[in-house]
Amino acid sequence: MAFLAPSAIPLALFTLWPMLNAAWISLHEWNLIGDMEFVGLDNYVALLTDAATWNVVLHTLYYIAGYLPLVYVGGLAVALALNSRLRGRTLFRGIYFLPVVTSWIAVALVWRWLLNPSNGIINTALGWVGIAGPGWWTDPLWAMPSVIIASAWKDLGFVMVILLAGLQAIPEDVLEAARVDGAGTLRTLWSITLPMLSPSTFFVVVISLINGFQVFDQVYAMVGPSAAPAAEVVVQRIYNLTFQYQRAGEASALSWILFAVILAVTLVQVRAQRRWVHYA
Repeated sequence: MAFLAPSAIPLALFTLWPMLNAAWISLHEWNLIGDMEFVGLDNYVALLTDAATWNVVLHTLYYIAGYLPLVYVGGLAVALALNSRLRGRTLFRGIYFLPVVTSWIAVALVWRWLLNPSNGIINTALGWVGIAGPGWWTDPLWAMPSVIIASAWKDLGFVMVILLAGLQAIPEDVLEAARVDGAGTLRTLWSITLPMLSPSTFFVVVISLINGFQVFDQVYAMVGPSAAPAAEVVVQRIYNLTFQYQRAGEASALSWILFAVILAVTLVQVRAQRRWVHYA
């Protein structure tokens, strides 16, 4: 028990207790200043019947649908490249992982500059080939794609490291046998590499989905006021309910709904992985 205490005590104080406290607050109406008024499950009912709640859920799903394939395919491509006999592999691994440990505020400021509609590098480059660049983070239509691109760029290094570790665990004799049998690069990738990489893929998908449902920092830091309603996500809605509208009870209820959704999605993935994840 003594050995568990250094980890168990902070976990209980800073994770379990706030969660239980949030569950209690979710049963009350509270403006953060006055006394709490018990309302039972009214906050949950109000949220589930509020169109604004479903809008932020759709925005979050939109983000996940764009972010997850982009970060996985990009991470896999970089991992495959760095798993080959490439000169300076160690340097490139460090370069690609650097954004992962960079503050989201710094990353958001860089991408706001790159995607600046008037003088950003990306729109300037598009103008050189005769393409009129969009409004990016100032345009409600392009605000979420801007966040998706920045998020995938930042997290690509994390996915790359996990998949690279999985690639290096694949026995070389298996790949050599496939080449001897006449399998080409694409056939080897599809029939050998990806199935043997499935445990790493499973981990990446689970972690990326959890992070996707909790997206907030990049949206808050990148999206301009004119496009904010079109890119509001679940966690941002929790933040706004708490500090902008002083409806802490509804905010706590929404946080618990989000927790239940993430738990359910994760359990479904754990159940489904028996069908497609192959452990050597």
